[in-house]
Amino acid sequence: MFQPTKIYYTPEEYLALEDGSESKSEYYKGQIYAMAGGSARHSQICVNISTALNLKLRNRPCSVFNSDLKVQVSASGFYTYPDTTVVCGEVEFFKNEEGNLRHDIITNPILLVEVLSPSTESYDRKDKFVLYRALTSLQHYLLIDQECYAVDHYQRTNQGWLLRSYLQPNDSLTLHLSGGRFKLTLASIYSKVKFD
Repeated sequence: MFQPTKIYYTPEEYLALEDGSESKSEYYKGQIYAMAGGSARHSQICVNISTALNLKLRNRPCSVFNSDLKVQVSASGFYTYPDTTVVCGEVEFFKNEEGNLRHDIITNPILLVEVLSPSTESYDRKDKFVLYRALTSLQHYLLIDQECYAVDHYQRTNQGWLLRSYLQPNDSLTLHLSGGRFKLTLASIYSKVKFD
């Protein structure tokens, strides 16, 4: 039986293709994976969480980025576009082989957010989280369901990753960022989101 030949790309080839593309894709171990578009709910939740984080961190040395910015996990060579990324302190940009900074790729997020879709939920919870954990800067990983009120908050501790789950609109999660403690309610994360 005929087996199609897999094409393997170098990171440099992937970045060159991304630079000339109107769509986004992830890169891992020589493979390029197209990323699907999101729903209205997905988009609203992304705007809500980014806005809430930006307001909470406006007087702190932290930056909140949307899904237009890539994150590179150097330990595995993984490149992806989280739904929301937070960096506290100086943003560390990826350097290419020539030593030039790529201002569209960061390497030191402290918080990453993924809004779950039925097609990506398992990947975001398992394989992607394994890759993200290699980021020594990462302290928080939020998984936000778009089908119902449900947020999983993974926080790095001295004993490993601690999971807290939130399921009610009045629930609030606490983030420790840049020396401050911030509360986010599920009501703010899901503001204007309508469930079927």
